[in-house]
Amino acid sequence: MVPRRCFHLILLVLSCLCFSCRSEMESDFDKWISWNVKNYQRKTIMEKRYRNVSGNVQGLDPKLKKAESNKVRLKVSQDGSAQFKSITEALNSIQPYNIRRVIISIAPGYYREKIVVPKTLPFITFLGDVRDPPTITGNDTQSVTGSDGAQLRTFNSATVAVNASYFMAININFENTASFPIGSKVEQAVAVRITGNKTAFYNCTFSGVQDTLYDHKGLHYFNNCTIKGSVDFICGHGKSLYEGCTIRSIANNMTSITAQSGSNPSYDSGFSFKNSMVIGDGPTYLGRPWGNYSQVVFSYTYMDNSVLPKGWEDWNDTKRYMNAYYGEYKCSGPGSNTAGRVPWARMLNDKEAQVFIGTQYIDGNTWLISP
Repeated sequence: MVPRRCFHLILLVLSCLCFSCRSEMESDFDKWISWNVKNYQRKTIMEKRYRNVSGNVQGLDPKLKKAESNKVRLKVSQDGSAQFKSITEALNSIQPYNIRRVIISIAPGYYREKIVVPKTLPFITFLGDVRDPPTITGNDTQSVTGSDGAQLRTFNSATVAVNASYFMAININFENTASFPIGSKVEQAVAVRITGNKTAFYNCTFSGVQDTLYDHKGLHYFNNCTIKGSVDFICGHGKSLYEGCTIRSIANNMTSITAQSGSNPSYDSGFSFKNSMVIGDGPTYLGRPWGNYSQVVFSYTYMDNSVLPKGWEDWNDTKRYMNAYYGEYKCSGPGSNTAGRVPWARMLNDKEAQVFIGTQYIDGNTWLISP
């Protein structure tokens, strides 16, 4: 039996260790917030100086400005009334390393295609009809065998893979319809993977189960989009702003919405959700850390009662939450009550939040254009 004096000593040591770890964790988080605030302030000062010197607001990337000045339009319709019957045919008609904005107008319908927008085709736009958006559909999973005899894995399971920069999609439904029998293990089945830089999606829907939207890497923008899934259905280590979006968990069992995979402390990765809505069919966490430096912030977002009181989950690995940067700011709804949040979540103040609630978070002033 341990003597009472020794027992009290052990408790004191453990308390000191916990306090030390918590202090270190808060110090790392404060360092991350401080970096973002200073970076935001630096950019603001530089823009003001540029405006004072030139009299203009900083403009678009020169390459993008040139591409937008000389647009080309291609048309796709399955009934044969347009230039192409498939989206893939339209893409294959474009010369590599094009320097013009190519708008591919896609007629309503279901397009069962596995599409890859290669790195060599920047400045592509998929444009659908807002009254009847076309649907691009597939059902590959990570365990499906590819043409090379190997499993596709998560990366290549995508119905649509965007490897090119300056890609835009407007009024398009993307889906992966892979289904799994009740009681079986759910697999990764991506609807869209985005690896290209400076890509934007307006009024689009992403539907799937696990890893629906693989926000792989780069600067990305989502406006008025709906993202549906059941497990980690917004994942990756992109740096992205989701504005005015509906995030819906279709899982009946306990699950997680985001799995942001920031893998290093470079601070150039994260998901920011602004003026959005989180709803679910069953209990859900806002996110869990896929990588060691996972970074997610929700601001001005409505959360229904499907959001669990803890808010966030650590993937049963306490090491991950030591460097997980999860913040909330002025959210609403029954799921936004922060009284039961995990101690490593952060309720941001006005100064801290300003970094995440504008398009400057993704340097949008140099590449975002009106759809």
